[in-house]
Amino acid sequence: MPDQGQLTSARVIDVLYRESDKLYYELARDCGLSETAYWIMYALEVSGGSVTQGQIASDFSYSKQTVNSALKTLEARGLVALAPSADDRRSKLVSLTAAGRAFADERIRPAIAAEDRAFTSLAPVERAELLRLVRAYADAIETEVARLKNERGDK
Repeated sequence: MPDQGQLTSARVIDVLYRESDKLYYELARDCGLSETAYWIMYALEVSGGSVTQGQIASDFSYSKQTVNSALKTLEARGLVALAPSADDRRSKLVSLTAAGRAFADERIRPAIAAEDRAFTSLAPVERAELLRLVRAYADAIETEVARLKNERGDK
């Protein structure tokens, strides 16, 4: 069994994660969007204005149903357009409309710039270490979750 220090450390990480998650929730709410819709707009902005529905689901670990539901809302607001992908007719390409571009310029780009400023406020060695440690921790969690599923006989 892990000692108390290890348990405390894991709980602190959980709290920090929720703290940053709350900040993004507030950004989304201030934009009048659900969190999923916010991250879709974010994905569209960082991808240059279009991305597949499947890529969004994969990048943000959302179910296709969750993405589809948020896309319907964004489409109804006139912020995105959906079309079959040229590469795979079963895949939908999501693109910003003119209104979506204006919205992203006003709401999403400034948030991304703030995020970039926060990250670059760390020294280069700190940024590299942060990325290395977060990746190592995510990999360790994935290993432990797989072990739990295996022990329970889950698929």
